[in-house]
Amino acid sequence: MIVAVDAMGGDHAPAEIVKGAAKASRLHDVDIILVGCEDAIRHCLPAEFAKSSRIQIRNTTETIGMDEHAAAVRTKKDASVVVAACLAKEGKADAVVSVGNTAAAMAVATLGLGRIKGIDRPALAALMPSGSGVTVLLDAGAVVDCTPNILLQFGVMGSIYAQKVLGEENPRVGLLSIGEEKCKGNELTRATYDLLESSGLNFIGNVEGHDLFSGEADVIVADGFVGNVALKAAEGVVEFVKSSFKGTVSSDPLAWLGMALLTPGAMLMLPSMMRLKKSLDYREHGGAPLLGIDGIFVIGHGRSNAKAVTSAVRAAKEAVDREVVSAIRDAVVESTQMCAAAGD
Repeated sequence: MIVAVDAMGGDHAPAEIVKGAAKASRLHDVDIILVGCEDAIRHCLPAEFAKSSRIQIRNTTETIGMDEHAAAVRTKKDASVVVAACLAKEGKADAVVSVGNTAAAMAVATLGLGRIKGIDRPALAALMPSGSGVTVLLDAGAVVDCTPNILLQFGVMGSIYAQKVLGEENPRVGLLSIGEEKCKGNELTRATYDLLESSGLNFIGNVEGHDLFSGEADVIVADGFVGNVALKAAEGVVEFVKSSFKGTVSSDPLAWLGMALLTPGAMLMLPSMMRLKKSLDYREHGGAPLLGIDGIFVIGHGRSNAKAVTSAVRAAKEAVDREVVSAIRDAVVESTQMCAAAGD
């Protein structure tokens, strides 16, 4: 399997991107094409990978900055993220990973790879740690203005991803709203509720913001505006918890010692706190797959370090191995046939 990695995207490019992608080639048994300025990439490539047959470099002369408009993908034909998508389109790579400009990555994925026939708009599927393991939130920011039918498609794609990649046999699908009752929410959510209810999915009804972490649902559906706000709010909480935990354990270890002497049970909490810290770390998940396009394209945080890039490559490999695109394509065909039969 070959994964094309946009080596010039992100706050820490190319050093962290190159390091993480190279490590992924060894850990996850994949071949890597590093796309970007060859001189810069070679300068950052760890010595042990310099002559690796699993690492290729595709030189490009342009980059798309983190603050540039997505329209740059039309004018910068030799930008690293554009060329990476072209490699996938031409069948020279099985998947693409980019932690650069998110809007540009979504645009080039949609324009370069195209949408699966029958999918109106692609969705970013963010993975949220929850009481049951992981919850898929989509859309996390790709489509701000949605219709009920688009949200139904998000539910179908999220359910397939949870089944194929996360191993959920019959994923529970919830609709993000302001109350559990069917009558709650705006016009969009109320209309979407009816579609999801009759879709054949394992729809459990409306869920609320606190269910992002409760494990009540395996898949949570929202439009890109609401989903992105929910994601960013959750990330803010995560950063607060992590910084508070770090301040307690790292900056004042004597506080833990004193607590252990006064309250021995406190030390028993330390392993649980460490697991919580790990589950809340975005670097463990790496990035969000853009579902609905005719290929595998994983988009990561702009601040991703090497560990996050390694995880993003792993996520791309899993999506390819489990044939997520084919499963979504088949589901769309089945849904179309069911609608046609109902019309007859």
